[in-house]
Amino acid sequence: MVLAMFKLSQLDQGRGGEGRTGGARGGASRGEDGRGGALRGDGGRGGALRTGGARGGASRGEDGRGGALRGDGGRGGALRGDDGQGRALRGDGGEPARSAFGRRGDASSRLVLLIVCAGVVLASLDLFIVNVALPDIARDFGTTNLADVSWVLNAYAITYAALLVLFGRMAERRARQNGFLLGVAIFTAASAACGLADSLPALVAFRILQAVGAALLTPTSLSLILATTDAERRSDAVRAWTAVGGVAAAIGPVVGGLLVAGSWRWVFFVNLPIGIAALVVGWRRLPHVPGHPVPHPDALGAALITVGIAALTAGLVKGEDWGWGSAPTVVALAVAVTTLGLFVLRSLRHRNPLVDPALFRMRAFSGASVAMTLFSMAFGGMLLSVVLWEQGVWGWSALKTGLAIAPGPLMVPVFAFFVAGPLIVRFGAGRVAAAGTTIFAAGIAWWALAAGVEPDYVGDMLGGMLVTGVGVGLTLPTLMATAAGSLPPQSFATGSAVINMLRQVGLAVGVAVLIAVLGTASGATDQLAAFQAAWWVLAALSLAGGVAALLLLAPRRRAAVHAAQPAAAPTR
Repeated sequence: MVLAMFKLSQLDQGRGGEGRTGGARGGASRGEDGRGGALRGDGGRGGALRTGGARGGASRGEDGRGGALRGDGGRGGALRGDDGQGRALRGDGGEPARSAFGRRGDASSRLVLLIVCAGVVLASLDLFIVNVALPDIARDFGTTNLADVSWVLNAYAITYAALLVLFGRMAERRARQNGFLLGVAIFTAASAACGLADSLPALVAFRILQAVGAALLTPTSLSLILATTDAERRSDAVRAWTAVGGVAAAIGPVVGGLLVAGSWRWVFFVNLPIGIAALVVGWRRLPHVPGHPVPHPDALGAALITVGIAALTAGLVKGEDWGWGSAPTVVALAVAVTTLGLFVLRSLRHRNPLVDPALFRMRAFSGASVAMTLFSMAFGGMLLSVVLWEQGVWGWSALKTGLAIAPGPLMVPVFAFFVAGPLIVRFGAGRVAAAGTTIFAAGIAWWALAAGVEPDYVGDMLGGMLVTGVGVGLTLPTLMATAAGSLPPQSFATGSAVINMLRQVGLAVGVAVLIAVLGTASGATDQLAAFQAAWWVLAALSLAGGVAALLLLAPRRRAAVHAAQPAAAPTR
């Protein structure tokens, strides 16, 4: 990905960005005035502007008074000319103006997608990559209490989920490219600090800082894509963005297993080259996407939803350790219910709510949100269940477990990029999402029916991994594209933050459900029965997401197709 960003950046430079003069073989010299209008080099007097040689020779023309207009026909040089009275005529011949800091801001929509996907890889990969490193982290810091070291995961998840909406709402007011770059910078610096941490409390603190960066870059990344991509191509771009995040999250255990073989610190250091590349290319090439002059977000509403999500996530991820009926768990869940209830009431009544209730009056957005939450519960529980089964029951190493998971994620981009789009055009987003969740449930059911206590990867696990990968590839990008495609431009950042927040909450709930069902079973027979029960529960959650997609999305199938997948129109 690092090499791809720099290569595509160079290709975009060679093409001259939005305004350009001279094709490689003498094509017409042209540019844009920022509103889609052509910049003409004839001085308004009808003089011809001609482009030169095969390798970008000078473009020449006359302004009607004999003054030559010259421009670099392929190297993006300035278009200059003399109007016959000694006054220079200048135009942008393909190279956007540079600032004093070397910023260009002329990235094509493809390069924008690649840059922001690098940021999404950072945030999504880190949700799962650390799981397989926890035992090594505990040994390195001299602790055997996994409940204590689990805060390396929990602190990140709580902060990430709690801040997504707040930062998404704030991002609506400011330039999106700056918010994205700030998020990447924070995340990258915090990753380096995590890798250098000399104590468990320090590592947890730096993980919180990582989550702050992730919560900032996630909504601004999707907002940049939506703002810089033509309407007819947005659905494809959103599916690509979602597929990249899904693959990164799914291969987290694979990458983690490989890196832990060297040192657990590499699970954090691996973020550095990706983050630095995104910062360098993004600073130079991301276009300016201004914010909207909207009122400041509701401060009390922001506090309520932050406390509510933090309390809900804490209660769910720590419920097994604290005890589901213990005072800390009950208090955490009670605080969550109370504060989130107050947040809903305030959103309904406030003149400028943090989350506009109008978002959920859009059927496509609300339907995709419900289906996404349920499917994410099944997805989060599924990933952890495989890691726990192969390491805890079969006794495999982190590296072997990670490699065993790999076939599933390989299915995701294939079906997200090449299969989901045509199916949405033909059958509608609701039916495609329902089919994906059903296939995903079938993969989980495979394990419930086939898994045995004696390791047999090909017979017991491989088939389920492949089938669940197909389900993810059909479901996750479809739901994300449907939700994003229904958003008005002024709600790109907030809406994407809401759908991603629901996804993170679903992941946390799914993990909590899995741990609750597994309990403390010991012995091979009891463990097998517990995992079978857990897999059936996860399969039911996935099917429930499919039912929600059918009921809430299918009735508006034609509208959903045009809003979420207009890719059938001719591409330009």
